[in-house]
Amino acid sequence: MRPRDEHKELLIRQKAIEMIVKEGLDGFGVNKLAKAAGVSPATIYIYHKDKEDLITNLCIGVAEKMMAFSLRNFSPDMDFAAGLKVQWHNRLHYFLENPLDMEFIEIMRYTNFYEKVSQMVTANFGSVLRQFMRNAEEKQQLVPLPFEVYWSVAYAPLYQLIKFHTEGNSYVNSSFVLDDQLLEKALQLVIKALKP
Repeated sequence: MRPRDEHKELLIRQKAIEMIVKEGLDGFGVNKLAKAAGVSPATIYIYHKDKEDLITNLCIGVAEKMMAFSLRNFSPDMDFAAGLKVQWHNRLHYFLENPLDMEFIEIMRYTNFYEKVSQMVTANFGSVLRQFMRNAEEKQQLVPLPFEVYWSVAYAPLYQLIKFHTEGNSYVNSSFVLDDQLLEKALQLVIKALKP
């Protein structure tokens, strides 16, 4: 058995993500990936037992990277407004710095491969955010809500603004740019909506 080569493994992962974003899952295959990465199909099987294992590992890897990034300088003990601000800024910067990862996760979110990611996110990331919510509720900084309602109000506006920014347009503005001032205004509206 050949030894693992981190550079090849990273190249395989990157090419796989690029291919899935560009061509979708229907256009994705191990032989095609091997050719794009400049390796033999056997090399791919050093790292992954099959195509499904590769795709699942890609999903988990991207999600773990995204979660770690979004938790930078964040603690569930933070005051609600400060903690949400850190989350918004971290998420925005991750999206802007890793657009291919974000497109990949959006594609995968609606497949059966995302099930393991969802379980991992719920177990790891969800527990941190639920603790943040409970702490904010105890401090009377957040109206008590089901987690799903909280998530929708707290983060959907950010994701929509990022989408407008990355696509370069909105419904009425063909050159929308999300700057710090607009981000802060939107964040303050969300905080206001979630306060008791």
